[in-house]
Amino acid sequence: MIPKEARAGDDTAGLLFYLYGPGKRDEHVDPHMVAAWESYVPDPARSEEFSVSDLAALLDAPVHALVGKKPPLHVFHVAVRNPPEDRQLSDEEWGRVAREMMHAAGIAPHGDEHGCRWVAVRHADDHIHIVATRAREDGRQPDTSWSKLRMQEVARRFEVEFGLRRLTHADGTARRWSKTGEGEKATRRGLSETPRQTLQRAVREAAASALSDADFFDRLSASGLRVKQRIAPDGNVTGYSVALPGDRDGEQKPVWFSGARLAPDLSLPRVRERWQSPVTVPHVAAAEMWQEAERRVRAAADQLGAGGLREGAGDVAALGDLIVIAAVVSPRLVRSQLREAAYEYERAARVPGDRALEGQARRLYRESGYLLSRLAAVAGRSDTVAGLGLLLALVMAVEAARRWHQAQEHRAQAEASGRAGRLLREAVEVTAGASAAREHRPRARRRTARPASTGRAPAVRGERPMAGVVQQALPEHAREVLADPAWPALRARLAEVERTGEDPADVLATVAARRELGSADSVAEVLTWRLDGWQRQRGATAGASGRSSSPSAGGTGKTGAVRGTGAAGPRRRPPGDEQRKGPRRAR
Repeated sequence: MIPKEARAGDDTAGLLFYLYGPGKRDEHVDPHMVAAWESYVPDPARSEEFSVSDLAALLDAPVHALVGKKPPLHVFHVAVRNPPEDRQLSDEEWGRVAREMMHAAGIAPHGDEHGCRWVAVRHADDHIHIVATRAREDGRQPDTSWSKLRMQEVARRFEVEFGLRRLTHADGTARRWSKTGEGEKATRRGLSETPRQTLQRAVREAAASALSDADFFDRLSASGLRVKQRIAPDGNVTGYSVALPGDRDGEQKPVWFSGARLAPDLSLPRVRERWQSPVTVPHVAAAEMWQEAERRVRAAADQLGAGGLREGAGDVAALGDLIVIAAVVSPRLVRSQLREAAYEYERAARVPGDRALEGQARRLYRESGYLLSRLAAVAGRSDTVAGLGLLLALVMAVEAARRWHQAQEHRAQAEASGRAGRLLREAVEVTAGASAAREHRPRARRRTARPASTGRAPAVRGERPMAGVVQQALPEHAREVLADPAWPALRARLAEVERTGEDPADVLATVAARRELGSADSVAEVLTWRLDGWQRQRGATAGASGRSSSPSAGGTGKTGAVRGTGAAGPRRRPPGDEQRKGPRRAR
């Protein structure tokens, strides 16, 4: 939950007309009041006899009644917003938030009959606007000197109570969230994400792989972005801005975002930190690059933070770049999980305070990223099995980062590391399932004679038979799996496997034997992920077999070349094609 206090103003009516109106880009949907200083205050959106002008007059009445000098800027305005990942709050919940914010800000303390007048207006699912006038009923002005800090404390309490994402304020590492208007604009254009999010990902991918200023700007241009450099009088480049082709404002001008507006670590000085120390990696054969990168990642995980706080901050930042590169070069089967992991780890890569850029772990992570970039240039994206070892190393590295953040009491960063680690573990299990599917040779299904009907009602289709499948395939884990909250998802996966004509017991036993299950927090969830990889690989193999007569089919059987649904995969592209993908959608 993010409360943002706007600059004080002097036009109460103008602000209310904007909040109740359509908005600058028609993003306001169903504007209505969720709370006010008194319960009797009518809502102009729900009343035919009470207008927005009437509401403004009520709010301003104490201001006009002040004796002596009136405050020149009497309008107090704060917007309270939830990140996109949070659940949608009800009007009643937002009303509680508004009352507590006004109490914390000193506008209308609880039990104070002479507090200022205020209203809370909601015109979108994820936020409200609170408008108040700085004039108490007793003729005094409120003390709002600590309003921002106290409203942040209230937001932290509501995050716990409402089960929202818990944020950390004032450490300068938070992500720059897209505004409501940007989201509405993306929806109208049929885009799956806002231009800001597309630009964030494309710029971060370019920065993670670049080795110099020139390389960075070349990668931005090659990814399809519009790039504008800020050049000082002495000829040095001091900043940059990017825009999506086709993304224009109301005056048909490109919508530019500077690097600092995209993320705290994407300003040009912070981007340049990445190649401050040159990366030198000995020549490695293409067939050994994945293994060499894995070795360096494991060595770096053991040394992360060993050089102290400042070196640790540089280490976790370099790990973030490595995950971004891994997502770019990863096979299609697990690319979505790695992209989400890179997105989640972004906050963990930013640590408040100074960073040392010479740490041993940082150097190893940078070298690993360079190896992956070279591998993509030489051989394209590898198949899923070849990258399994690197995924396991990344899981270990992110867990090391999480423990380091916990030791430094970086709560938000530790939680971000945990979310990224879970996504990487999912990618590992999906890969294990796909590997099992590639090497599996199906056996003939045994048909067991069923006893004659005893008159009992038949079992629910897919429920009891699948429980029997688990007991047959995994007798040592059956009790645990059937009691797991993730069992319904696993049961559905097994039913899907049976519908494809395969023996679910045989398949379940095969994927279960692929990797140990003793360390899993949820055996049912792990098996569900593995079956997901199994089905994607089976679909890819079936699609490749169906096209084997075509000269362009390839017939390699690699999961990186075909979609999991069996549809034809794209042609191999040079490194950075994922950078082009987002901007192309915005044309």
